[in-house]
Amino acid sequence: MSDRFDAGFEDKATDVPVRHAGSRVRVIKTLTGIFSAKPDKSAIRIRLAAWVFLAVYGIIAAKLIDFGLRPDPPQSIKRAAADAVAAARPDILDRNGEILATDVKVMSVFAEPRRIIDKDEAVELLTAVLPDVDARELRERLGSRKGFVWVKRAITPKQQQEVYRLGLPGVGFLAENKRVYPNGPVAAHVLGFASLDGIGMSGLEKYIDGQGLAELHGAGFNLTPENLTPITTSLDLKVTYAVRDELAKSIVKFKAKAGAAAILDVNTGEVVAMASLPDFDPNTPPDPRDLDYINRLSVGVYEMGSTFKAISVAMALDLGKVNLRSRIDARESLRYGHFTIHDFHATHRMLSVPEVFTYSSNIGAARMALMAGVEAHKAFLYKMGQLSRLRTELPESAEPLVPKNWGELNTMTIAFGQGLNVAPLQAMMAVGALANGGFLVTPTFLKRDEEDAKKDAPRVIKPETSESLRYLMRLNAEIGTAKIANIQGYFVGGKTGTADKIIHGHYSKDKVFTTFMAILPSDKPKYLFLTLLDEPQGLPETGGYHTAAYNAGSVAGKIIERTGPLLGLPPRPDLPTQPFPLLAKLGYAEANQPAKGGGEH
Repeated sequence: MSDRFDAGFEDKATDVPVRHAGSRVRVIKTLTGIFSAKPDKSAIRIRLAAWVFLAVYGIIAAKLIDFGLRPDPPQSIKRAAADAVAAARPDILDRNGEILATDVKVMSVFAEPRRIIDKDEAVELLTAVLPDVDARELRERLGSRKGFVWVKRAITPKQQQEVYRLGLPGVGFLAENKRVYPNGPVAAHVLGFASLDGIGMSGLEKYIDGQGLAELHGAGFNLTPENLTPITTSLDLKVTYAVRDELAKSIVKFKAKAGAAAILDVNTGEVVAMASLPDFDPNTPPDPRDLDYINRLSVGVYEMGSTFKAISVAMALDLGKVNLRSRIDARESLRYGHFTIHDFHATHRMLSVPEVFTYSSNIGAARMALMAGVEAHKAFLYKMGQLSRLRTELPESAEPLVPKNWGELNTMTIAFGQGLNVAPLQAMMAVGALANGGFLVTPTFLKRDEEDAKKDAPRVIKPETSESLRYLMRLNAEIGTAKIANIQGYFVGGKTGTADKIIHGHYSKDKVFTTFMAILPSDKPKYLFLTLLDEPQGLPETGGYHTAAYNAGSVAGKIIERTGPLLGLPPRPDLPTQPFPLLAKLGYAEANQPAKGGGEH
């Protein structure tokens, strides 16, 4: 029976018949080795696996806890924030230490898009608190893969509290610098403005970056307003305010399209005041492509009209072509081909050089320029800085428009201020040299003294030529076209300029550009005043005239009267008895006894 049992036994696991008892034992041992393990080894392996898993999850949990409790953002966010925060800038001061531009600390809202759970909800809540934030743009920023984006720069303390109460994860605050201009539009074209990122975009702000500030920020230096030396400008804040105020009133009064005014120290080249209207508030700057807001004194180039006659007369005197006793033929209009040059108020007689100036004779100025000749004329204007771009601390400047084929006709018209377009500030530089004894001092918007100014200032005319021009400008204020600016007690000298504007390639009959230049005081000039009006209108009280003698000259007179005391030049009760000693030594006794003068222009 046992044999039958052995013979009929089958291993159910292997489905292999087992014929002998010995074989059966070996098979069972083999199967037991395959499908079983010893209890002591199995427990060790289970415990080891459990410890591995526990360690891994422990590390992850520790990282999460550390991340949640850490007060500072991750290093990547900190780096992004450091790059985004507005860079510190130095204070900009006027010549008396008054603040023109400074940094203040403000809070700005940022977001980490990767940490924001519900972006639509975040946009809805944030724009409800910050209504001037564009919802669509914010949604795009929050939908990006960036680790750091701005929500809004320079928020108010109230807005900060409201954003804080929202409790949005991934939204935080950063303290940064904001550029502030406490005087609004006063001196806006000189200061320029800085972007939200603390980058100078125009004016002195852009100039400062070019002097190394941008490189210092780029190199990673931790700059603060406290460790940056303030920039002291040449501007006088009070004088600049007064100039701008009088200019604004005149633009309204004469219904002008625009206007500008400046005061230049003729000995140091310092621009003490400058205004160009329309202007802007640097705290909320306009679109830089809007040409209405250009600086008309350095960016605009214009035909300066009869103010250029001062340069033309100085050239003829300095080259010895005429003297103050010379007489110029103004009996007939001056013809050149198909062109005719005539005087605004024709005298139809011979004119002395002082009369050419006081009558503002186009014919007389053209004849004197022809005496010098085309090449000498070009050389003199180049020497006076009128044929090349004027470079100052302001990055914004323009090239003069010079005739391509300069012939005699060009010399004739340029002599009385037509045919050559220059920036008014560079015309001021030339007239400043006529007034200061003959030194061409480059204008500056930074404070400096006379010694430093004249180190690189070439002499461009003789001292006696300079004195002759001061005499002529004073004479013009007494009896000529500049009478309207002859403010009592200031011994003013001046020259008017009225240029017909070019409209569609032709000179307009009713649109003019008027300028006025005045020196103060004429015996020993300290300041040169420039005023200009674009398309002023004639008024009933001016008899309908819209020439410079009635508008730009009037503005200059008001500015002189208002700013003289601020500039340290109060009215003098007694005017000088020997104001032009060099001319007296040369035998020009009439320099102290002005003759009768001429008409308005």
